[in-house]
Order: sequence, then C-alpha cells, then structure tokens
Amino acid sequence: MRPELADIFRRYGEQYRRAHRLPASHKKVMRAVEVCRTKELGGHLKQCDTCGFEHPTYNSCRNRHCPKCQSLAKAKWLEKQTSELLPVGYFHLVFTLPHELNRLMLAHKKILLALLFKAVSETLLEFGQRRFGATLGIIAVLHTWDQTLKDHFHLHCLVPAGALSFDHHRWISARKNFLFPVTALSQVFRGKFLDLLQQACDKGKIPAANRDTQALWKKNWVVYAKKPFGSPQTVLDYLGRYTHRVALSNDRILNVQNGQVTLSYRDRKDGDRKKTLPLDAHEFIRRFLLHVLPEGFMRIRHFGFLANRSKKQALTQCRKLLKLDPALPQSPNQSAIDLLREITGVDLSRCPCCHKGTMIVVGELPRTSSSPRWDSS
Repeated sequence: MRPELADIFRRYGEQYRRAHRLPASHKKVMRAVEVCRTKELGGHLKQCDTCGFEHPTYNSCRNRHCPKCQSLAKAKWLEKQTSELLPVGYFHLVFTLPHELNRLMLAHKKILLALLFKAVSETLLEFGQRRFGATLGIIAVLHTWDQTLKDHFHLHCLVPAGALSFDHHRWISARKNFLFPVTALSQVFRGKFLDLLQQACDKGKIPAANRDTQALWKKNWVVYAKKPFGSPQTVLDYLGRYTHRVALSNDRILNVQNGQVTLSYRDRKDGDRKKTLPLDAHEFIRRFLLHVLPEGFMRIRHFGFLANRSKKQALTQCRKLLKLDPALPQSPNQSAIDLLREITGVDLSRCPCCHKGTMIVVGELPRTSSSPRWDSS
C-alpha cells in the first residue's frame, strides 16, 4: 500500500507538534487528516444483500485540506458549475505575487489574501469597463503552492470571452485569441495591490515595519494569459483539476521511511520533467502547513456578472442574448455514490466479495474517541 499524508502525520506529527509552536488551525488540520476514515470518527457497518459479506465504512473528516476528502466536494461543485457555463470561449489568466511578499503573506495571511482577490478582480473589471464598456464575469481560484510545496501565492482566473453591457441589453464578444495586454494588466495589478497594502498599513492592520514597498514598485509583476478554452467541457476539465486541489495529492507521495518523505514533482524550469524530491519529514510537514488557509476563508470567488449576489439574473440575461433558453439547466440531484461512480468509475455500492450484490447499511459504528467533529475549514 502506498503511503498517504495521514500516514506521515500519524508517524511524525506528534513529534513535530512537540518541537514547534503551532497555531490551533494547523493542529486542527493535522488531527483531522490523521483520523479521517478511521474508527475514531465512527461510521456504518455494511452487508451484502446476496452473499452476506460485511465490512465497515468510516466517516471522512471533511476538512478541505485533506487529500482524501476533495473528490466528492469537487464533484458537487462541478455539478453546479455545469449549469452556469456559457457557450463561449473562456480565457485563463494567472496573477502571481512576487516572492518578496511571501513572509508578509504568511504572517498576515487572511488580510493579504483578501487584498489579492480584491486587486485582481478590480484590475480585470476595470479593463473590462475600458475595453468593452461592459461587465466581465470572473471565477478566481487561489493557489498558494508550487510543485515542491514552497509558498507561491497566485490566482487562477477564468473569464468568459465576452461581457454583459451595463444596461444588460447586449452581449459584447471578445476577440477570439486576445483579451487584454498582459503587460498593462500586470502594471495595474501591481499598483492596485500595493495601494491596498499601503492602506492596510496606514490603518494599523499590518505593522508599520512592513510599509517599505518601494522595491516592489520597480519589480515586474507576473500575469500569465493562456489561449481561451475551446468548449465548456474543456473548462470543466480545467476546473476539475484546479478548484479543489490541495497542496499535495496522495499519489505524489512515493515513499516514507527513516524520517524522510520522497515526493514526485514536475520541474517547470526543465521542460515539465517529472522528478523526485526527498525531504526530511519535519520539513515536509512544515511546507504542507504553509498552505493551511484561515478558517472560513473562501478560496474560490466569483466577480462581475458571475458574482453570487447577481449571478442568477445576469446569467439568465446572458443566455437570452446568446440565443439560448434563458432558464439555467437543472443539475441532477445525484447521491454521493452516484457522483463517485462518475468520478472513479467504481460502484461503491457493489459487493467487493461476490461482485453481484449490493452493500446496504445494517448498523452504526460509534466513534471510538471524544475527537471533535471537523468542519471543512
């Protein structure tokens, strides 16, 4: 059996906690991953209705940082997004903060990540107003890591190739392979973020010692733009890869032994070649915990005509202007087992012993400890 993140936390987590002063949020994530799908969280006893085979299924922790708990959350989210996609191209833009800000970001994560979303959304909406005289739609997804688990703060943005006029009477299409000039985007993004940062300093939200941003004004900030996706299905495939990804998936953990964790990663600077990275177990845990988000912080946000407060009405109008049925398609209300069957191709209700019968719940398995219930923070 290949090792998982939970195995690393169970083997080295207690020693790491004793050696480092950790915030409660970090301890909570570690503990949630350690007990996920174990007796400690309780579960159900299932029995085959044909051959009588029995086996227990234990509850998941549902923590959003747990690699094992994201497949179902992703499937449910994608099911909803399917009904909201428009039959237009979608541009993919990535806004990256300079690494000089990493230490400050880690010290004031909730404040500065919110500023990142604000600076990016205001930049794109402003360009939409200037170029189209209309309102863009934006889906923004936060990532905080690179392939080696180091801190790397950036937003992935999906933008439909067009905009809704301010009076909601016209759909204004974008050019096929061009949205905005990335150099201009990066300059405005830099200005907005640093202005917001200065305001936060002036209001005392960030210590005065962090006010010096002159060097960052002189640095070129990175905005990357890909060609638009060709179809709504391609957009969904992209969303599935990026939206509910955690810093590390279990399939990248190759080996755990002698106090060392070996990971696989892709080296972007070397033709995206796949390589291995050995890390001391404590250094691995330290890097993983860099990416724990503040409780309640939303890492997927919508802006413009896709903003939650106006999305339903705006999308209905967009569909009407694009000669579609104005009513949003209804997503089928699928069970967790049906959704996982779609994702994995495995029918979890089928008996693993006789492969004919259906596994049905015949009893509850109580929790074996007083561990608190974990939310999705």
